[in-house]
Amino acid sequence: MKVLELSIPGLFVLESPVWSDERGFFREWYQGKDLEASGVTFAIHQANLSTSKRGVVRGLHYSLAPGGQAKLVTCAYGELDDVIVDVRVGSPTFGHVEVVHLAADDERSVLVPASAAHGFCVTSELGVLSYLLSSPFNAAMELEINPFDETLNVPWPLLGEPIMSEKDVAAPSLAQRQAANELPIYVDGAP
Repeated sequence: MKVLELSIPGLFVLESPVWSDERGFFREWYQGKDLEASGVTFAIHQANLSTSKRGVVRGLHYSLAPGGQAKLVTCAYGELDDVIVDVRVGSPTFGHVEVVHLAADDERSVLVPASAAHGFCVTSELGVLSYLLSSPFNAAMELEINPFDETLNVPWPLLGEPIMSEKDVAAPSLAQRQAANELPIYVDGAP
């Protein structure tokens, strides 16, 4: 498995081979030893699976839980654009947006750093995203930023109106979260 850091500190794309034949394909999408060899620590405390239809936008979600919540995500079915936004106050890339296209039969997964905001948009008829989380879900510490915040200008791959939860539609902007002191603090060198 290759571990490649992107422009946001702590954000990695993991590449692993895909073996295909007439039966389908096989991919080993997580190897702890390969992350550790790259100097990345990731402990799994929860696993989630999300199914969405074309045009669904989920996010942008982040955690204020102590230690934050890193996420290792991969597309288990279909295709989607995975979106990561650095919302950590003091980060050299604060407000920066990264988009990584993921497909079930592709070699890529994404390791989202703790406390970064995460979301995605399904581009196939159906998409399934599998998450490994570094900490358990804590509803009281989970917040969201409006995925259509004009200052972020996320290039969502939509052909029509997005399908979203009421909570995401009503989410405040990044500036509103910052003014309310509801953003995580960047810690240099933290996962």
